[in-house]
Amino acid sequence: MDNVISTPVVFTANAIHELRKLMAEDGFDQGQVLRVGVKGGGCSGMSYILAFDEAQPDDEHFTIEGIPCVMKPAHGLYLMGMEIDWPTGLEARGFVFTNPNASKTCGCGSSFAV
Repeated sequence: MDNVISTPVVFTANAIHELRKLMAEDGFDQGQVLRVGVKGGGCSGMSYILAFDEAQPDDEHFTIEGIPCVMKPAHGLYLMGMEIDWPTGLEARGFVFTNPNASKTCGCGSSFAV
């Protein structure tokens, strides 16, 4: 794990709590790490990736509150400084991304443009 970087994104306490719940479920593969990234597509041009996955040799590694995370090096340009939240309440719909690098976001909150 040579590619260790400082934390490029921030998770709120609610998001950390939800991630830990997911990791504590029966059958969770403890060998997986949390992948944070982007991919082409979505209504605004790019979509966020937030999923448990196996680390790849070219991944950059970082840890958030003890949760091992990875990201492709090129994705930092799009994600640096982003906050990921898990809101609670009647209108909660899953993880919410607040990205200071996005010039435009869509109504669903899962895609953006730079």
